[in-house]
Amino acid sequence: MARVIKVAGALFLLMVVLAAAGCSGGSDGGQAPALGRAAPDFQLQNLDGQAISLGELRGRPVIINFWATWCGPCRMEMPALQEVYEDREWAERGLIILAVNLGESASAVRKFMEANRLSFTVLLDTEQEVGMMYNISAIPTTYFVDNDGIIRHIKMGAFRERSEIDRSLLNMLMKVES
Repeated sequence: MARVIKVAGALFLLMVVLAAAGCSGGSDGGQAPALGRAAPDFQLQNLDGQAISLGELRGRPVIINFWATWCGPCRMEMPALQEVYEDREWAERGLIILAVNLGESASAVRKFMEANRLSFTVLLDTEQEVGMMYNISAIPTTYFVDNDGIIRHIKMGAFRERSEIDRSLLNMLMKVES
């Protein structure tokens, strides 16, 4: 029963934060992240406590996936993200996956990652500030950022299969090359 109350409280807090994020103008001079605009820079810690900055990844394509361990659709798409992460061709193109966890502890996220044999980079947005910066109103939400730091695709909702992620990445690369 205590666990149910704890989960319900966490869900309520997340809904309040997500509702506020939907009303927020973002931190990019009042401009929300959008297609064709620069992805707002941020810095978060990974599961090992190392600070990772989006700006430092400039020159490489990046998938930014906002998620939580309790989110069913988020859990459903994780194996597809792992497949893309392990794909040699995407690795050779320098693809980085940043799975931004919203509001959970490092221990809970680490346990989830280990139990599901997931090895891509997880960043902890414990205060959900980056989620608000990106105006996340639903999870999962995924941003595809090109080598120049420009948002080329935004997907709200879960990917049903890996081919959807591959198509989004290929479309992003075609926009960059044209």
